[in-house]
Order: sequence, then structure tokens, then C-alpha cells
Amino acid sequence: MKNHIKFLWAFALVIGFAVNTFAQESIKAKLNLGKIEPYQMQVTYDKTTHLIFPTAIRYVDLGSEYLIAGKADDAENVLRVKASVKDFETETNFSVITNDGRFYSFNVYYSTCPEALSYDLITMQKAVDKKNGNDVLFEELGNNSPSLAGLLLETIYKNNNRIVKHIGAKSFGIQFVLKGIYIHNGKYYFHTELRNRTNVPFGIDFINFKVVDKKVAKRTVVQERPMIPLRTYKPLGKIGGNSIEQNVFLLDQFTIANDKVLLIEIFEKNGGRHQTLQVENSDLIKARLINNDMHLKF
Repeated sequence: MKNHIKFLWAFALVIGFAVNTFAQESIKAKLNLGKIEPYQMQVTYDKTTHLIFPTAIRYVDLGSEYLIAGKADDAENVLRVKASVKDFETETNFSVITNDGRFYSFNVYYSTCPEALSYDLITMQKAVDKKNGNDVLFEELGNNSPSLAGLLLETIYKNNNRIVKHIGAKSFGIQFVLKGIYIHNGKYYFHTELRNRTNVPFGIDFINFKVVDKKVAKRTVVQERPMIPLRTYKPLGKIGGNSIEQNVFLLDQFTIANDKVLLIEIFEKNGGRHQTLQVENSDLIKARLINNDMHLKF
């Protein structure tokens, strides 16, 4: 009887061990399905390595004190990396998240003479199918992936349709118009165009989105509520003489009361040719729907 009980205990232990091993191997297999293959690169102490990313760098984490890194001055998408100590033998790593939601992983080795000192991640990313890429979700975008938001901005920009034809401003040879308002998954996409009919370039200082009372919209503004764009398709720059530029801005969904308006203001850098658009609630609720197939419903 005792031998029988010992046999049962031994059998149970073998089964338990087998199940545990199988479970661990199963978990490992599932994790391998989501494995992000790291890039391999070399760094050195006496020279700096630069990496150019497709969009602005949002987050950097270094694996050890053997590395130092930082964004290049006045270049949000360029990362500087170098060794903080000479001849480290242990492999280390670092990770980067960019503003388009892409996650990059790097394994780093020390070399007195690295094979390359500059890396173009833009070219590397084009060589990889984006559908197989990884997408980080940012709090301000909710359930919208940054890559999808970027694709929608790009699609609206390239389609360049004008579906809103009554909202514009013109003075001093500068014309500023709202070409369209789109809605997708709780986010607005505002499509604007700036036309410079003069020979004097128009340098853009900044653009404001804010909700104000109708009665003071044309005078001193009080009780204003700023609306901060979550994304902008193109950086704000300079509009050359006799040229046209368009842009698309991503904002959180909102509506306004009938006694208020949304002002979209564009300010000239070191100039006075500012332009202002007024958008009413009736315009917001007529925003064109973008469906999940990237089609704009009219």
C-alpha cells in the first residue's frame, strides 16, 4: 500500500513538473511572437554617434551608465549617443519612443572604430512593412494609434479637398482659409491653407486655437479657452512670396455654445499681417466623417 502511495506521489510530481514546464514554454512561445528585434550598433568614447528618426523623439531609456545620450539642439528627431567610459566589454542597450508611436530597441557594443557614426532610421523604417511595426499609445490620443493619426493627417493633406468654402480671412495680400473639418474616433482634423499673394515672405510665428464669446471675438478677448493641437502634419515655417502652403491640425473633439466661436489665429513672425478665422458650432457638428477604411464620407 505504501509503495502504491509513493508511486502516486511520484507520478503526480512528474505530471506537475511536465505541466509547469509546458506552461512556461507556452508563455515563452507567445512572448516570442511579440519579440521586437533590436538594431545592432557600436559606439566609442572619442566620437559621437547620431541617429535620425522619422519624427520627434519623445522618450529615451539607457540600459546602463556606459552610455550617455541626448537630443541634438534644435533638432527634435536627432539623438546623440556615445560611450561614457572607454572599452566597456559588456553589451548594453537603449530604447527610444518617437512621437509617431514607434518603439525602437538597440543593442550596443563598444568599438574603438565603429563601422558607422550616423544612422538614418527613416530609411530603415521604409524598408520594413509598417503593418508589422509596433505602435505605442499616448494618453492624449486615447485609443487612436499615433501611426493611424499620422496617416489620417497625411491623407487629408495629400487629398487637398476644400469642403468648407465660407470660412476665410484676407488682408495685406495674405489669405487664410479653413478647407475642411473632419472627425474620426473622437478627434477633429482641421485642414487649413495660407496663400501669400505678395513678394514678401510670411514667417509663421505660431497658430492659436481658442474658444471665446461671440460678442468679444472682434475686440479684446476675455474668458477665452485655449484648444491645444495634439498633432500638426507639417512644422510651422515660412510661406515664400507668391506661394501657397497647407497644413492639418489634430485636436480633441469638442463643441461650443451658440454664443461662442472658435478662433483660429495665425501670427506673422516679426510682422503684423495676422489672420483670424471664426468657426461656429454649426460648422463643428458638420465635420466630415472618416471611416475605418480611410475614406472621407461626403
